[in-house]
Amino acid sequence: MSLHPVGQFPAYRPRRLRQSPVLRRLVRETELSAGQLVLPLFVRSGRRLRRPIAAMPGVFQLSPDELAHEAAQAHEAGVPAVLLFGIPDRKDARASGAYVANGVVQQAVRWLKREVPQLLVITDVCLCEYTEHGHCGIVRSEKSGARILNDPTLKLLARAAASHAEAGADMVAPSDMMDGRVRAIREELDRLGFLETPIMSYAAKFASAFYGPFREAAESTPKFGDRRSYQMDPANAAEALREVALDIQEGADIVMVKPALAYLDIVRRVKTEFGYPTAAYAVSAEYSMVKAAAAKGWIDERAVTLESLLAMRRAGADILITYAAVAVARWLKEQ
Repeated sequence: MSLHPVGQFPAYRPRRLRQSPVLRRLVRETELSAGQLVLPLFVRSGRRLRRPIAAMPGVFQLSPDELAHEAAQAHEAGVPAVLLFGIPDRKDARASGAYVANGVVQQAVRWLKREVPQLLVITDVCLCEYTEHGHCGIVRSEKSGARILNDPTLKLLARAAASHAEAGADMVAPSDMMDGRVRAIREELDRLGFLETPIMSYAAKFASAFYGPFREAAESTPKFGDRRSYQMDPANAAEALREVALDIQEGADIVMVKPALAYLDIVRRVKTEFGYPTAAYAVSAEYSMVKAAAAKGWIDERAVTLESLLAMRRAGADILITYAAVAVARWLKEQ
Protein backbone atom coordinates (compact mmCIF):
# COMPACT_ATOMS: atom_id res chain seq x y z
CA MET A 1 0.00 0.00 0.00
CA SER A 2 1.39 3.40 -0.97
CA LEU A 3 0.80 6.55 1.03
CA HIS A 4 -0.80 9.51 -0.68
CA PRO A 5 1.15 12.78 -0.69
CA VAL A 6 0.26 14.89 2.33
CA GLY A 7 -0.67 17.74 -0.01
CA GLN A 8 -3.80 15.86 -1.05
CA PHE A 9 -5.16 16.23 2.47
CA PRO A 10 -4.86 19.96 3.23
CA ALA A 11 -7.17 19.76 6.26
CA TYR A 12 -4.83 17.43 8.15
CA ARG A 13 -2.80 19.24 10.79
CA PRO A 14 -0.93 16.80 13.08
CA ARG A 15 -0.47 19.42 15.76
CA ARG A 16 -4.23 19.40 16.38
CA LEU A 17 -3.90 15.82 17.60
CA ARG A 18 -0.96 16.58 19.86
CA GLN A 19 -2.62 19.17 22.04
CA SER A 20 -3.69 16.84 24.86
CA PRO A 21 -2.46 13.56 26.36
CA VAL A 22 -5.85 11.95 25.69
CA LEU A 23 -5.75 12.80 21.98
CA ARG A 24 -2.15 11.61 21.68
CA ARG A 25 -3.15 8.31 23.25
CA LEU A 26 -6.18 7.89 21.00
CA VAL A 27 -4.16 8.18 17.79
CA ARG A 28 -1.05 6.37 18.99
CA GLU A 29 -0.03 3.68 16.51
CA THR A 30 2.14 1.47 18.75
CA GLU A 31 1.57 0.44 22.35
CA LEU A 32 4.03 -0.86 24.91
CA SER A 33 2.61 -2.93 27.75
CA ALA A 34 3.90 -5.10 30.57
CA GLY A 35 2.10 -8.09 29.08
CA GLN A 36 4.65 -8.17 26.23
CA LEU A 37 7.68 -8.55 28.54
CA VAL A 38 9.87 -11.55 29.35
CA LEU A 39 12.52 -11.36 32.10
CA PRO A 40 15.72 -13.41 31.63
CA LEU A 41 17.04 -14.95 34.86
CA PHE A 42 20.27 -16.81 35.69
CA VAL A 43 20.09 -19.76 38.07
CA ARG A 44 22.80 -21.81 39.77
CA SER A 45 22.67 -24.38 42.54
CA GLY A 46 22.69 -23.43 46.23
CA ARG A 47 20.47 -21.70 48.76
CA ARG A 48 20.05 -18.00 49.52
CA LEU A 49 22.52 -17.16 46.77
CA ARG A 50 22.45 -13.76 45.03
CA ARG A 51 25.72 -13.28 43.17
CA PRO A 52 25.90 -9.87 41.44
CA ILE A 53 27.04 -9.69 37.81
CA ALA A 54 29.52 -6.84 37.59
CA ALA A 55 28.84 -6.02 33.93
CA MET A 56 25.07 -5.96 34.43
CA PRO A 57 24.05 -3.77 37.40
CA GLY A 58 20.94 -5.10 39.09
CA VAL A 59 21.23 -8.59 37.56
CA PHE A 60 22.28 -11.62 39.63
CA GLN A 61 23.08 -15.30 39.48
CA LEU A 62 20.41 -16.75 41.76
CA SER A 63 19.85 -20.01 43.58
CA PRO A 64 16.42 -21.59 42.89
CA ASP A 65 14.87 -20.23 46.09
CA GLU A 66 16.08 -16.69 45.38
CA LEU A 67 15.05 -17.07 41.75
CA ALA A 68 11.52 -17.93 42.85
CA HIS A 69 11.45 -14.79 45.01
CA GLU A 70 12.72 -12.65 42.12
CA ALA A 71 10.20 -14.17 39.72
CA ALA A 72 7.34 -13.61 42.16
CA GLN A 73 8.25 -9.92 42.40
CA ALA A 74 8.41 -9.69 38.62
CA HIS A 75 5.00 -11.31 38.26
CA GLU A 76 3.54 -8.98 40.88
CA ALA A 77 4.90 -6.03 38.89
CA GLY A 78 3.08 -7.31 35.81
CA VAL A 79 5.73 -9.33 33.97
CA PRO A 80 4.00 -12.51 32.73
CA ALA A 81 7.00 -14.67 31.80
CA VAL A 82 10.63 -15.50 32.60
CA LEU A 83 13.40 -17.07 30.52
CA LEU A 84 15.81 -19.29 32.47
CA PHE A 85 19.54 -19.79 31.89
CA GLY A 86 21.42 -22.35 33.98
CA ILE A 87 24.96 -22.30 35.37
CA PRO A 88 26.03 -25.78 36.53
CA ASP A 89 28.57 -26.55 39.23
CA ARG A 90 30.43 -28.89 36.88
CA LYS A 91 30.98 -28.74 33.14
CA ASP A 92 32.09 -31.50 30.77
CA ALA A 93 32.58 -32.22 27.08
CA ARG A 94 29.03 -33.52 26.56
CA ALA A 95 27.17 -30.85 28.54
CA SER A 96 25.60 -33.47 30.79
CA GLY A 97 24.33 -30.82 33.20
CA ALA A 98 21.96 -29.58 30.49
CA TYR A 99 19.76 -32.67 30.44
CA VAL A 100 20.06 -34.44 33.81
CA ALA A 101 16.72 -34.76 35.58
CA ASN A 102 17.91 -32.80 38.62
CA GLY A 103 19.91 -30.16 36.76
CA VAL A 104 19.88 -26.59 37.96
CA VAL A 105 17.31 -25.39 35.40
CA GLN A 106 15.11 -28.41 36.05
CA GLN A 107 15.21 -27.64 39.78
CA ALA A 108 14.39 -23.99 39.13
CA VAL A 109 11.41 -24.88 36.94
CA ARG A 110 9.94 -27.02 39.71
CA TRP A 111 10.47 -24.23 42.25
CA LEU A 112 8.75 -21.70 40.01
CA LYS A 113 5.78 -23.90 39.13
CA ARG A 114 5.24 -24.54 42.82
CA GLU A 115 5.81 -20.99 44.10
CA VAL A 116 4.51 -18.85 41.22
CA PRO A 117 2.17 -21.17 39.27
CA GLN A 118 0.63 -18.36 37.19
CA LEU A 119 4.02 -17.41 35.74
CA LEU A 120 4.92 -18.60 32.23
CA VAL A 121 8.27 -20.39 32.49
CA ILE A 122 10.44 -20.51 29.36
CA THR A 123 13.76 -22.35 29.36
CA ASP A 124 16.75 -21.59 27.19
CA VAL A 125 17.95 -24.76 25.46
CA CYS A 126 21.67 -24.67 24.65
CA LEU A 127 24.87 -26.42 25.66
CA CYS A 128 27.33 -23.50 25.95
CA GLU A 129 26.76 -22.94 29.68
CA TYR A 130 27.32 -26.66 30.34
CA THR A 131 30.33 -27.52 28.15
CA GLU A 132 33.87 -27.22 29.43
CA HIS A 133 34.88 -25.47 26.19
CA GLY A 134 31.98 -22.99 26.11
CA HIS A 135 30.67 -23.83 22.66
CA CYS A 136 27.04 -24.58 21.83
CA GLY A 137 27.73 -28.05 20.45
CA ILE A 138 29.85 -31.16 20.68
CA VAL A 139 33.46 -30.47 19.69
CA ARG A 140 35.81 -32.81 17.84
CA SER A 141 39.53 -32.07 17.58
CA GLU A 142 41.00 -32.41 14.10
CA LYS A 143 44.39 -31.63 12.57
CA SER A 144 42.98 -28.47 11.07
CA GLY A 145 41.54 -27.42 14.42
CA ALA A 146 38.45 -28.02 16.53
CA ARG A 147 35.15 -28.62 14.76
CA ILE A 148 31.59 -28.23 16.08
CA LEU A 149 29.58 -31.37 15.26
CA ASN A 150 26.06 -30.39 14.26
CA ASP A 151 24.13 -33.69 14.13
CA PRO A 152 25.43 -35.29 17.36
CA THR A 153 24.56 -32.03 19.13
CA LEU A 154 20.91 -32.27 18.07
CA LYS A 155 20.33 -35.37 20.19
CA LEU A 156 21.61 -33.63 23.31
CA LEU A 157 19.57 -30.51 22.65
CA ALA A 158 16.45 -32.64 22.26
CA ARG A 159 17.22 -34.41 25.54
CA ALA A 160 17.69 -31.08 27.30
CA ALA A 161 14.40 -29.69 25.98
CA ALA A 162 12.56 -32.85 26.98
CA SER A 163 14.02 -32.73 30.50
CA HIS A 164 12.79 -29.13 30.85
CA ALA A 165 9.30 -30.11 29.72
CA GLU A 166 9.28 -33.03 32.13
CA ALA A 167 10.19 -30.62 34.95
CA GLY A 168 7.17 -28.47 34.03
CA ALA A 169 8.49 -25.81 31.65
CA ASP A 170 5.73 -24.08 29.71
CA MET A 171 7.90 -23.37 26.66
CA VAL A 172 11.39 -24.24 25.43
CA ALA A 173 13.67 -21.86 23.54
CA PRO A 174 16.58 -23.37 21.57
CA SER A 175 19.34 -20.77 21.18
CA ASP A 176 22.22 -22.84 19.78
CA MET A 177 21.67 -22.19 16.02
CA MET A 178 22.49 -25.78 15.04
CA ASP A 179 20.86 -26.81 11.77
CA GLY A 180 17.77 -28.94 12.32
CA ARG A 181 17.48 -28.47 16.05
CA VAL A 182 13.86 -27.29 16.03
CA ARG A 183 12.76 -30.47 14.22
CA ALA A 184 14.80 -32.66 16.57
CA ILE A 185 13.29 -30.99 19.63
CA ARG A 186 9.74 -31.07 18.26
CA GLU A 187 10.00 -34.77 17.45
CA GLU A 188 11.37 -35.61 20.90
CA LEU A 189 8.73 -33.56 22.71
CA ASP A 190 5.98 -35.17 20.65
CA ARG A 191 7.41 -38.66 21.21
CA LEU A 192 7.26 -38.13 24.98
CA GLY A 193 3.73 -36.73 24.92
CA PHE A 194 4.53 -33.02 25.19
CA LEU A 195 2.59 -32.19 22.04
CA GLU A 196 1.30 -28.90 23.48
CA THR A 197 4.69 -27.57 24.64
CA PRO A 198 5.56 -24.71 22.26
CA ILE A 199 8.98 -23.85 20.89
CA MET A 200 10.28 -20.28 20.77
CA SER A 201 13.22 -20.52 18.41
CA TYR A 202 16.20 -18.18 18.35
CA ALA A 203 15.67 -18.24 14.60
CA ALA A 204 17.87 -15.31 13.56
CA LYS A 205 20.67 -15.16 16.11
CA PHE A 206 23.68 -13.17 14.97
CA ALA A 207 27.33 -13.59 15.98
CA SER A 208 27.19 -10.25 17.74
CA ALA A 209 29.57 -8.15 19.79
CA PHE A 210 26.60 -7.27 22.02
CA TYR A 211 26.76 -10.51 24.04
CA GLY A 212 29.79 -9.71 26.21
CA PRO A 213 28.05 -9.09 29.55
CA PHE A 214 25.84 -12.15 29.07
CA ARG A 215 28.88 -14.39 28.77
CA GLU A 216 30.04 -13.17 32.17
CA ALA A 217 26.58 -13.77 33.60
CA ALA A 218 26.20 -17.26 32.13
CA GLU A 219 29.91 -18.16 32.43
CA SER A 220 29.81 -19.30 28.81
CA THR A 221 32.72 -17.58 27.07
CA PRO A 222 34.27 -19.99 24.50
CA LYS A 223 37.67 -21.28 25.52
CA PHE A 224 38.84 -21.12 21.90
CA GLY A 225 37.68 -19.55 18.67
CA ASP A 226 34.27 -17.96 18.36
CA ARG A 227 30.73 -18.91 17.35
CA ARG A 228 30.75 -17.57 13.82
CA SER A 229 30.61 -21.04 12.28
CA TYR A 230 27.05 -21.52 13.58
CA GLN A 231 25.71 -18.07 14.49
CA MET A 232 24.82 -15.64 11.71
CA ASP A 233 27.02 -13.04 10.03
CA PRO A 234 25.74 -9.57 11.08
CA ALA A 235 26.04 -8.50 7.43
CA ASN A 236 23.35 -10.95 6.20
CA ALA A 237 19.64 -10.16 6.07
CA ALA A 238 18.32 -12.52 3.39
CA GLU A 239 19.99 -15.40 5.23
CA ALA A 240 18.04 -14.44 8.35
CA LEU A 241 14.79 -14.89 6.45
CA ARG A 242 15.92 -18.31 5.25
CA GLU A 243 16.83 -19.33 8.81
CA VAL A 244 13.42 -18.21 10.07
CA ALA A 245 11.62 -20.04 7.25
CA LEU A 246 13.45 -23.26 8.10
CA ASP A 247 12.59 -23.03 11.78
CA ILE A 248 8.93 -22.42 11.00
CA GLN A 249 8.91 -25.43 8.67
CA GLU A 250 10.47 -27.54 11.42
CA GLY A 251 7.79 -26.60 13.96
CA ALA A 252 8.73 -23.33 15.71
CA ASP A 253 5.72 -21.60 17.26
CA ILE A 254 7.48 -18.28 17.94
CA VAL A 255 10.55 -16.93 16.16
CA MET A 256 13.13 -14.61 17.69
CA VAL A 257 15.60 -12.05 16.43
CA LYS A 258 18.68 -11.54 18.60
CA PRO A 259 20.07 -8.93 19.25
CA ALA A 260 17.18 -6.50 18.95
CA LEU A 261 18.07 -2.82 18.70
CA ALA A 262 20.82 -3.09 16.08
CA TYR A 263 18.67 -5.50 14.03
CA LEU A 264 15.30 -3.77 13.83
CA ASP A 265 15.37 -4.09 10.05
CA ILE A 266 15.48 -7.88 10.54
CA VAL A 267 12.59 -7.76 13.03
CA ARG A 268 10.52 -5.81 10.52
CA ARG A 269 11.34 -8.12 7.61
CA VAL A 270 10.64 -11.26 9.64
CA LYS A 271 7.27 -9.97 10.83
CA THR A 272 6.28 -8.72 7.39
CA GLU A 273 7.41 -11.85 5.56
CA PHE A 274 5.97 -14.52 7.87
CA GLY A 275 3.39 -12.89 10.13
CA TYR A 276 4.48 -15.26 12.89
CA PRO A 277 4.62 -14.32 16.59
CA THR A 278 7.99 -12.59 16.78
CA ALA A 279 10.23 -11.98 19.78
CA ALA A 280 13.04 -9.45 20.02
CA TYR A 281 15.80 -9.97 22.58
CA ALA A 282 17.21 -6.74 24.03
CA VAL A 283 20.56 -8.31 24.87
CA SER A 284 23.01 -7.77 27.69
CA ALA A 285 25.13 -5.02 26.12
CA GLU A 286 22.03 -3.01 25.26
CA TYR A 287 21.06 -3.15 28.93
CA SER A 288 24.57 -2.52 30.24
CA MET A 289 25.24 0.46 27.97
CA VAL A 290 22.06 2.17 29.10
CA LYS A 291 22.90 1.47 32.75
CA ALA A 292 26.46 2.77 32.37
CA ALA A 293 25.45 5.97 30.58
CA ALA A 294 22.62 6.60 33.04
CA ALA A 295 25.01 6.16 35.97
CA LYS A 296 27.15 8.91 34.46
CA GLY A 297 24.14 11.16 34.13
CA TRP A 298 24.47 11.24 30.34
CA ILE A 299 21.02 9.85 29.57
CA ASP A 300 17.64 9.33 31.21
CA GLU A 301 17.54 5.55 31.84
CA ARG A 302 13.77 5.34 31.96
CA ALA A 303 13.18 7.40 28.82
CA VAL A 304 15.86 5.66 26.76
CA THR A 305 14.78 2.16 27.83
CA LEU A 306 11.12 2.79 27.05
CA GLU A 307 11.92 4.41 23.71
CA SER A 308 14.18 1.50 22.72
CA LEU A 309 11.51 -1.08 23.54
CA LEU A 310 8.87 0.96 21.75
CA ALA A 311 11.11 0.92 18.66
CA MET A 312 11.19 -2.89 18.82
CA ARG A 313 7.41 -2.98 19.03
CA ARG A 314 7.13 -0.52 16.15
CA ALA A 315 9.40 -2.74 14.06
CA GLY A 316 7.00 -5.64 14.58
CA ALA A 317 8.05 -7.46 17.76
CA ASP A 318 5.20 -9.04 19.72
CA ILE A 319 7.40 -10.22 22.62
CA LEU A 320 10.16 -8.19 24.28
CA ILE A 321 12.85 -10.06 26.19
CA THR A 322 14.68 -7.58 28.40
CA TYR A 323 16.69 -7.50 31.63
CA ALA A 324 14.85 -4.28 32.45
CA ALA A 325 11.44 -6.01 32.38
CA VAL A 326 10.55 -5.39 36.04
CA ALA A 327 11.52 -1.72 35.95
CA VAL A 328 9.67 -1.27 32.65
CA ALA A 329 6.51 -2.88 34.03
CA ARG A 330 6.60 -0.54 37.02
CA TRP A 331 7.26 2.53 34.86
CA LEU A 332 4.33 1.65 32.62
CA LYS A 333 2.08 1.20 35.65
CA GLU A 334 3.09 4.66 36.88
CA GLN A 335 2.18 6.13 33.51
